[in-house]
Amino acid sequence: MDSNAIYILKVFIVSGGLAVVIKYVVPFLSLSSSTAIVLTLVLLPSVVLAIALGWRARQQLS
Repeated sequence: MDSNAIYILKVFIVSGGLAVVIKYVVPFLSLSSSTAIVLTLVLLPSVVLAIALGWRARQQLS
């Protein structure tokens, strides 16, 4: 149970870090405001975490 709590804490920290980067660092980049860029920046953390969780679940099955 302790290792699960540590893993969840790591996921929470990475997610929070990505949110901070998106909120405070991305506005300083000179990006054009297009729908594709906005969708990528908003959905990227969720997709990365889904891949990480899926990869971990697949490793536990084998």
